Amino acid sequence: MKKSDIKILLVDDEPDILEIVGYNLKNEGYQVFTAENGIEAIKQAKKIKPHLILLDVMMPEMDGIEACEKIRETKSLKDVIIAFFTARGEDYSQVAGFEAGADDYITKPVKPKVLVSKVKALLRRLKDDEKNNLLIVGSITINREEYLIYKNGNTILLPRKEFELLYLLASKPGKVFKREAILNSVWGSEVVVGGRTIDVHIRKLREKIGDDYFQTVKGVGYKFVSDET
Repeated sequence: MKKSDIKILLVDDEPDILEIVGYNLKNEGYQVFTAENGIEAIKQAKKIKPHLILLDVMMPEMDGIEACEKIRETKSLKDVIIAFFTARGEDYSQVAGFEAGADDYITKPVKPKVLVSKVKALLRRLKDDEKNNLLIVGSITINREEYLIYKNGNTILLPRKEFELLYLLASKPGKVFKREAILNSVWGSEVVVGGRTIDVHIRKLREKIGDDYFQTVKGVGYKFVSDET
């Protein structure tokens, strides 16, 4: 991901902080958005879907701790990286921040070079997440983000449930997944499906991926067998 594609939301009630920190981050090539309190931060976050939020703890109207909790409750923002600004010696703020769902903290007063270094370190997690979207098992690569399967240079498109079933089984080759666990993971415990549903989906996967990859354990469930030697 290019720097110019990365969106950072900077939240602080001190105009000087917004100006100085924002200036340094823009100089690095990032897109920078600002908010002056927790309420405004939540609105901005939902609108722009930032990759990183730098959030002050002590703010009027809604503090950073409460804002962080509400952001984490928002499904579309659950994976955003959040770091708190905390005054030196505010150990309680750091603890409360982590409990609210923060990933890290940056101590005030903020030194530009230290800030930029910290931001780069936090954003490296985005690359890790991108890698985690690929599951490679033998000759099969599963791209979880794009819902695509690659096998021996060929692209295989699967319906959503077939994809999720394949991903579940392939995530732990050799492990026997019980039928109940498969139903709960792929279809959800609140969805009522027939007992033959898994069998039908496995049959379709065998046709598209290959029969040898899926082994039936009678009376228990299924397991994925890798072709990796």
